[in-house]
Amino acid sequence: MAIMESQVRNLIGTGTTIKGDIESNGDIRIDGRLIGSLKSNGKVVIGQTGVMEGDLTCKQAEVSGVVKGNINTEELTALKATSKVEVDLNTKQLLIEVGAQFTGKCTMGQQSTVAMPKQKIG
Repeated sequence: MAIMESQVRNLIGTGTTIKGDIESNGDIRIDGRLIGSLKSNGKVVIGQTGVMEGDLTCKQAEVSGVVKGNINTEELTALKATSKVEVDLNTKQLLIEVGAQFTGKCTMGQQSTVAMPKQKIG
């Protein structure tokens, strides 16, 4: 059986609010508001207008907006200059731009094993 990764890209647009938990094999961009947890095998981007209140588990995260909760990334977490995060962060690598606001605890350097397992298709 072959393991295939989804190339699907999902968008929660500006002006949209979702309350609930989301699981995805594809990349996700949030420019709206998510209240709940998000698990993705791909990259998650929280845009400048994006707000997330809940736990984020993914392969890579790029935050330009607001996140309150926990972030667990398998690879890289990038906090852009406009980001405002209040989180406990577990990541392999961390990039923080000048201007980013980070409040919380950070554990890094070891590969996180919190990402969802890859699904087998076949």
